[in-house]
Amino acid sequence: MDPALLREREAFKKRAMATPTVEKKSKPDRPAPPPLSDDSRRKMRPPNAPKLDATTYKTMSGSSQYRFGVLAKIVKFMRTRHQDGDDHPLTIDEILDETNQLDIGQSVKNWLASEALHNNPKVEASPCGTKFSFKPVYKIKDGKTLMRLLKQHDLKGLGGILLDDVQESLPHCEKVLKNRSAEILFVIRPIDKKKILFYNDRTANFSVDDEFQKLWRSATVDAMDDAKIDEYLEKQGIRSMQDHGLKKAIPKRKKAANKKRQFKKPRDNEHLADVLEVYEDNTLTLKGVNPT
Repeated sequence: MDPALLREREAFKKRAMATPTVEKKSKPDRPAPPPLSDDSRRKMRPPNAPKLDATTYKTMSGSSQYRFGVLAKIVKFMRTRHQDGDDHPLTIDEILDETNQLDIGQSVKNWLASEALHNNPKVEASPCGTKFSFKPVYKIKDGKTLMRLLKQHDLKGLGGILLDDVQESLPHCEKVLKNRSAEILFVIRPIDKKKILFYNDRTANFSVDDEFQKLWRSATVDAMDDAKIDEYLEKQGIRSMQDHGLKKAIPKRKKAANKKRQFKKPRDNEHLADVLEVYEDNTLTLKGVNPT
């Protein structure tokens, strides 16, 4: 045998002897537990315990958080679809297919079709009740209907329209607003910095003198109520504002109805009724006769 191989074999044995090892002790065999009877098995199993199965867990009734999560995803999809110009209604199966939610349970599907989508303010059901579409704040489809709506608000004094509501209701909103920018006024509300749309009525445009603008801007009435403003105007000798504003209606007094007076017969002197009749007859016969 090759002496080199013998040297390597001896060196391997030495290294193996020097390496510590842990010996695993075999555990003694425990006796098997006695078999359970049928009564003990029934006591250990909880009553009406559902069996969890990978194929049936989706059909179980989901929690409210899961249900409303499915509903929120559907409403968001319907809004985006409406803003893209697709306004034809869809069935519940088509909606679930478009939102990749075909794996929901049957109870959640029934809840969506019979209750959730019908009662949601952002979803509109068809007359048959089986198809659904997005329900915008305003029924506007293009720039003409938008301008007609703004004109009606201006004529009736209803104010402006929120840009968020227009973006939600009008398909391709950015393109329409860009084309109609000369006919619309944008005002930023100072409370929440939201943009308000107003109709740009060019017939009401007029030039204002710069001196009048300076006087108008210098007058601050933020901390004054109507009573203080009226008092200030009265001190300045201005009475033209008294005819403006809401007038308080003074209630009219009701006149008492004229009722005929009725002669009331005496109640306490009923026993003297005969004497009174004789007295009245004597006064009638003696009327106009001189007592002397």
